[in-house]
Amino acid sequence: MNAQTEKLVLQGAAGAIAALRDAAATDGPARGVAVIAHPHPLFGGTMDNKVVQTLARAFVACGWTAVRFNFRGVGGSEGGHDEGRGECEDMLRVIEQVAPDGPLSIAGFSFGAFVASRAAEPLWAQRDIRHLVLVGAAASRFSVATLPLEAHERTLVVHGEQDDTVSLAAVLDWARPQSLPVTVVPGGGHFFHGQLPLLKGLVVRHLRAGQCSFLPASQ
Repeated sequence: MNAQTEKLVLQGAAGAIAALRDAAATDGPARGVAVIAHPHPLFGGTMDNKVVQTLARAFVACGWTAVRFNFRGVGGSEGGHDEGRGECEDMLRVIEQVAPDGPLSIAGFSFGAFVASRAAEPLWAQRDIRHLVLVGAAASRFSVATLPLEAHERTLVVHGEQDDTVSLAAVLDWARPQSLPVTVVPGGGHFFHGQLPLLKGLVVRHLRAGQCSFLPASQ
């Protein structure tokens, strides 16, 4: 993605996990590490998906190191598809290895948003999770996790108005009992064709707004 993209081979429960790490666009230390999950492996999803790359670019632009990875059975990652269970374990293993401590952000697209929500569940009480970004969350197909109330201000949920893969109604049905806001992209489809710059802008705005909340009171 940029001159500072680094190929990684990590270790998962099913074997090697192929990953890419993009350095933060900053002269100083990175704000933290963002780990990003890709869409459904059985339908062509990989860490090179354009929405996943857009999420990585947004984090990098805001001073975060971004790590994308292939779920088990995809590309150079060993193992086979496990209907979300093993994929959640993959994400947790990646986080353990690339972000063992310090500020953490978790993001995902489609099936990856479902996995990201499930991976975040056991980490809320243990880690300094600054942001959770869920795009095209597959709420009609998988049991996307209910988010704790304290996570809401740090969470961005984005969905296309005309998504014909995961209906907007299904995402609203998931979000409504939680009173969790959903940002709707008018005319947007599941893959945000022609609207990736808009998607990136929404994520960047969320990340920058969140950065303000972590400044010392004197600032």
